[in-house]
Amino acid sequence: QVQLVESGGGLVQAGGSLRLSCAASGIIFGSNDMAWYRQAPGKQRELVASITSGGSTNYADSVKGRLIISRDNAKNSVYLQMNNLKPEETAVYYCRAYGPRRVGGILRSWGQGTQVTVSA
Repeated sequence: QVQLVESGGGLVQAGGSLRLSCAASGIIFGSNDMAWYRQAPGKQRELVASITSGGSTNYADSVKGRLIISRDNAKNSVYLQMNNLKPEETAVYYCRAYGPRRVGGILRSWGQGTQVTVSA
């Protein structure tokens, strides 16, 4: 069974920082591309940042220079360091994996999400 468990969300003032974590199980983590998405109330889910199995990163234009995605294959975890947060970044943040499972097959998986609230 594939599980992605996010943590680290919370309430922060504008300009503050948070670090999100996503712990994965049931996948061959080092072979999975990982990403963080977010969904604000009434809006579509959007890609925030991604990191390939090889370590290449990609960011939404709105977060470049402030948010940093990283991974630790030894810990089966992906992280999102968020700096200088803005109120409009209040959303539920989701971890996503895409790649091989331990039981075989390729799967796109999602975590349950973690709430980030940025107060003005």
